[in-house]
Amino acid sequence: MTQDIQPGEVVRRDPEAWRIALTRFVSIIPHTQELGLEVISVVPPEVTMRLPWRDELLGDSTRGLVHGGVLTMLLDTVCGSAVLCGLPSPEVCPTLDLRVDHYRPALAGRPIMASARVLSVTESVVFTEGTLWQDPERPVARGIGNFMRLGPRNTPPGFGEALFSGANEGANDDG
Repeated sequence: MTQDIQPGEVVRRDPEAWRIALTRFVSIIPHTQELGLEVISVVPPEVTMRLPWRDELLGDSTRGLVHGGVLTMLLDTVCGSAVLCGLPSPEVCPTLDLRVDHYRPALAGRPIMASARVLSVTESVVFTEGTLWQDPERPVARGIGNFMRLGPRNTPPGFGEALFSGANEGANDDG
């Protein structure tokens, strides 16, 4: 059963419906699809993802270090995903600014975990914070991402419906 979700409509979803929807989201972005990015859990407004190890992630093959661009992409994706589930209803919110603090290199042969949450939502900007790690006790990097809200007027019709296509069984409409 499909449900039309109008831009600006308040739609509450359970965590499993969000996990399915965000899995769909990262599976249609070419680079996250190619890299096999996995959505592990969603408890709005927080998202956790896993980037499995692959040799293509190397930036320094001599020392076995992951390329910094991979870490930036992962923070942008996990923070942007947190934005989607941190709003009253999904809307288009492009990255306005992303600051990455690198604490230590990510090492070859190990997956990279990513978690992000929404810190604050205003009428025009969503503020997020994300963390990357290979060992939970030793973060690799932290990101502060700010996303511009384009609002219901600039969100394409059917955006929410497309996001939740196949995940509607977890819907709980409270709005």
